[in-house]
Amino acid sequence: MSLVSRFLCWFALAFALNAAAAEPDRRIAVTIDDLPWQGIGNTPEDQLQARHAALIAQLKLAGVPITGFVNEGKLEVDGEQQPSRVVMLRDWLEAGFELGNHTHGHLDLHEIGLEAYEQDILQGERVLRPLLAEYGSAPRWFRHPYLRAGRTPEDRATLSAFLHDHGYRIAPVTVDNSEWIWAFAYVRVLDGQADVPDREAVLERLRHGYIPYMLNKIDYYEQQSQALLGYALPQVWLMHANELNAATFAELIAAVQRRGYRIVTLEDALRDPAYRRGEDGYNGRYGPSWLHRWAMAENKPREFYAGEPTVPQWVLDLAGVASE
Repeated sequence: MSLVSRFLCWFALAFALNAAAAEPDRRIAVTIDDLPWQGIGNTPEDQLQARHAALIAQLKLAGVPITGFVNEGKLEVDGEQQPSRVVMLRDWLEAGFELGNHTHGHLDLHEIGLEAYEQDILQGERVLRPLLAEYGSAPRWFRHPYLRAGRTPEDRATLSAFLHDHGYRIAPVTVDNSEWIWAFAYVRVLDGQADVPDREAVLERLRHGYIPYMLNKIDYYEQQSQALLGYALPQVWLMHANELNAATFAELIAAVQRRGYRIVTLEDALRDPAYRRGEDGYNGRYGPSWLHRWAMAENKPREFYAGEPTVPQWVLDLAGVASE
């Protein structure tokens, strides 16, 4: 081999190594809220089990770790627990997924106050705790409804101590999104509640638009992580148990993996030291991404948050929602 050839080989190898070193370590944990089914009160009873089965099939097809969060109130009809809905939770456990507590009634901490909220958390484990015991485990994750974690540092500290005393860790969200609007639009078209000329064509348009929307959200929060922390944070992604994910989940996960992401467990993601920052930084009424809470704690200017992808107007119209 000539000296020139050796130099070219060395240069190519060095370039490849530098490119690999510069590539972010992209990891993301998948979390799915509002189990056993997001819109269970509005879902035709004769359709519920089939739609649930379609979602479980999609989750299995994707073959990635998932943590689901349960609202036990959704197990009931007129205050009576429905055995068939408890079986829906068993399907998650039999598939190897983990379940956490999302409160009983999906109540808003900022509206009902700490005392009532803590009682709703305990009410949200009456089925979950013995059910998980059958599988040799216990509930260890808690997800705030609406991601509302308390409007003062004192309330957040009190709630955190309460959760710790009951064996829970808070499951944050860094990749927030308005997936629920897409899902609401999808089910309204699916069930004939939206006036559209060609239902199947609109459903296909929603499925095809949803995936790039979610990918753009992940890109945005990766950029936010790089800007705030200087590296690609192992993200925690929020989704819900609904008809849209029952039709698209495996394709969505494959698209994320093609972007270079590894799907990790929630526990693995939260090993990153950034999560020690907790929930502090935001005292408003809403529930922003934890990345944005941390940015607010550092008094980042308004320009820092610019560029977040939004839901297109045509999807808002189909969902019957005025704005995000």
